[in-house]
Amino acid sequence: MVRDIKHWKHLYEEVVTTGLCTGCSACVIACPHDVLGYDAQSGAYKPYHFEQDGGATDCTHGDKGCTLCTRACPRFGAWEPEIDTYLHGRVREEEELSGIYQEVCLTQATDEELRNNGQDGGLVSALMIYALEEGIIDAALLSGLEGDGTTWKAVPLVAKSKAEVLAAAGSRYTYCANPYGYADAVAAGAERIALVGMGCQVSAPAAMAARRAGKIARRFSLTVGLLCSKTFDDAIFDELFDAEYGIKRETIRKMNIKGVFQIYTKDGGYHEVPLKQAHAWTREGCLMCPDFAAEHADISAGGIGAYADWTLTVIRSDLGKTILEDMENKNLIVRKSIEEDPGALKLMNKLSAVSRKRGPQGAQSFTKKIEVRPSMPS
Repeated sequence: MVRDIKHWKHLYEEVVTTGLCTGCSACVIACPHDVLGYDAQSGAYKPYHFEQDGGATDCTHGDKGCTLCTRACPRFGAWEPEIDTYLHGRVREEEELSGIYQEVCLTQATDEELRNNGQDGGLVSALMIYALEEGIIDAALLSGLEGDGTTWKAVPLVAKSKAEVLAAAGSRYTYCANPYGYADAVAAGAERIALVGMGCQVSAPAAMAARRAGKIARRFSLTVGLLCSKTFDDAIFDELFDAEYGIKRETIRKMNIKGVFQIYTKDGGYHEVPLKQAHAWTREGCLMCPDFAAEHADISAGGIGAYADWTLTVIRSDLGKTILEDMENKNLIVRKSIEEDPGALKLMNKLSAVSRKRGPQGAQSFTKKIEVRPSMPS
């Protein structure tokens, strides 16, 4: 029998060049031969193969049997049924628009510093600090701002302390490949790593685990997903915010999206930019992404609903449930029922449905027709 080997050539043809590639960088960090690079400078946010080792479209190591890049990619093959089956023992039902979960609730950090510095209810910051202090993880892969923050260029950040988590708090809405910080975390001695990111990113550790990607999969100990409709090209700062509204990137203090782009400036100013105006700067990697609700995380979180200072929280795994219960028992967070804001749940499902419609027609990830044999943990 001839073994069916799927490697960079197939990843390049099926994902990288078809619009499916989200730029998560999972293939790059999984490559054991260091023949993949990542383009984060030109706005492409895509992996590439070094010319000296098989050229742009092929890989000599892949020809010899290495398949780690395709096993790490959260958009290769039948990714959704594979991952759903690995995580939950079944494929999601059609009516489960926001994926499989145990509970949806509203949460808020009790620490005022976390609420003030974080986004919405500050849950994600509180969760990362808790996981570090409890020894659940050694490091967290987050996004931060380069340099002194005035460029608003998002870059991968490895956090190993409360101060480093706080430094990364808040949202940017431009893209950052958070998994790309994996090598730095390992170099710093981390063996248990948390990943915070959008659905396109937090599906990667689960894809690796489902496809038996070895030690790199086992190091990912916790995933927290961020609800995300899309991210924007970095050019939006100069070409829209500055050119149309006179808002220079170095003057921006904080951003949020609540039906409009909300921009807070360092001089105390507040500006609103209609999202319709921002659509032209939608990042290419987001145009075919079907996952609004970060379906393959342990916990998914976002700032939608009637309460601007609370986090919509989706508990998906037993680990996520255990962590939130312990945080609540230790008075690190407060929680209230989603019944106090049922519109938030409806909105999450509505936005999830919109995202699913933009996925590739007939893609394997959206069907229940494919039979996937459950994977056993490696």
